[in-house]
Amino acid sequence: MELRLLKADITTLEVGAVVNAANSSLLGGGGVDGAIHRAGGPRILEECKAIVKRIGRCPPGEAVMTSGGNLPADHVIHTVGPVWRGGKEGEPALLASCYARSLQLCVDNDIRSVAFPNISTGIYGYPKQPAADIAVTAVRAFSSSAKIDTVIFACFDDENHEIYRALL
Repeated sequence: MELRLLKADITTLEVGAVVNAANSSLLGGGGVDGAIHRAGGPRILEECKAIVKRIGRCPPGEAVMTSGGNLPADHVIHTVGPVWRGGKEGEPALLASCYARSLQLCVDNDIRSVAFPNISTGIYGYPKQPAADIAVTAVRAFSSSAKIDTVIFACFDDENHEIYRALL
């Protein structure tokens, strides 16, 4: 598995799946979630509504998948990261689970390339350096058994890009 780093808008990437840092309602929001819903169009929202109708809200650490709608990516994996509450309420394990569950959906659906945003580091307040450490560690731990060719860490801002560059 090749790990790549890009400073990019995740909605522009031509990959098998982009990961959405979603909220538990799956109905869009701010940050990367809003950008993916806006760029992907109404099909993604309709598929999210059908998922919510079937399973209810998506809890932190879990992931579900829709089509890519109007995005260049074939699929969107919606994962709900934890809200940072000081790190003593299971946030690290939940964040690692976001990456593992998303990668498992890739394996289960024969998706060979996936791009991750910086999950939970926006409005959810997760400190960027520990979040990046968890992301890279979780992906590397998963990669030993995965049939995924490429994992991209797509950083929208310079600060996250520099943090990931030092880790990779």
